[in-house]
Formats: sequence, structure tokens, C-alpha cells
Amino acid sequence: MNKEEWIGRERTDPPGDIVCERGYVLHWLEATENGNPKFWDASCDIAPPSSLSVWMRPLQFVPGREDTFMPLSLHFDLKEAFDLPDGVVSANEITFHAPVRLGDRITTTQQVRDISDEKTTRVGTGRFWTIDVTHRNQDGELKGIETYEMFSYKR
Repeated sequence: MNKEEWIGRERTDPPGDIVCERGYVLHWLEATENGNPKFWDASCDIAPPSSLSVWMRPLQFVPGREDTFMPLSLHFDLKEAFDLPDGVVSANEITFHAPVRLGDRITTTQQVRDISDEKTTRVGTGRFWTIDVTHRNQDGELKGIETYEMFSYKR
């Protein structure tokens, strides 16, 4: 499959396994040393915006579950299709729309925006690509859009 056939391709992953809840928010605040008193207040019902991608992540082990998947699965499909085993995120931008609230379960849809021609850099030869990831809750409310620019390559 050539790069033009990938442009515009979309994939929706299953909802994240973790529903937004207070305990995870507290661990996020601790890990990021976020001292904003609003988020530490027990009556706060929203998650810090910086935790947006936490809520889409699948658990890698669930008893009885036969299939596991990686977040950003479209990126891994591209790596396989172009035989580029290594990769790095070269840029990430997030546009926030509505806060993730306690009780939200996030589903993401990924779309390939762009794929470069083959390039050689200091780390290897490969391609840059851009994937937009749209985050929505169980009611379809848009929470945010992340744009990932990645470079996948062979050494």
C-alpha cells in the first residue's frame, strides 16, 4: 500500500478501560506535581487537561481477555506496513475542547493526516507521519484533539 492510500484513513479504538475517577486523578496530580488547588479539592469533578490521553489507554492484561491492543494502533499499523520497526514522537500538540469529568469513558478516533516521502536522519531512514487523535466521551462530547508527529525508521 502506498502512502497516498493511508492519508485520511481512520480507526476508532475501543473505549479506554479506565473510567475517569478521583483516585487516578490524585495519582496524576502527584506524578506531575500539579499543585493547582482546584484539582485537589474533593468537590472538583474534572480531571486536569494534561491527563487527557490517560483515559484512552487500554489495560495490557485483563483476565479472560483474548485480544490486547496498543493505543495509537494506526501508528503501529503504519510502522508494519512500511517495515519501520523503530519510532519516536517528534511533536505533540493538544487542543482542549471540554474537560474530562469524573465518570467519563474516553474513546479515540485516529486519522492519518500526512506521510512524508522517505527521509534519512541521524537515527536512520524512514518516514514522518502526522496522526490526529480525537477524544470523545461516552456521550460523543468532544474532549480534545491531539496531533502526533512521528518519525518511524530503520537504523
